[in-house]
Amino acid sequence: MSERAAPFYCPYCGDEDLRPSEEGPGAWECSACNRAFRLKFLGLLASGLRPAHSDGEEPL
Repeated sequence: MSERAAPFYCPYCGDEDLRPSEEGPGAWECSACNRAFRLKFLGLLASGLRPAHSDGEEPL
């Protein structure tokens, strides 16, 4: 995901009425809850961070 990716909904209230913020790349404003937030891709996780289970089931 690049910093130009648009969120589908507000992470705080779930509303879909979002618009880009003047705060810079990846910044968005929600008109429903009047909050601003920033999207940023941090990177990929290393495959060794999650322990593998021998029974094939995901941990809870």
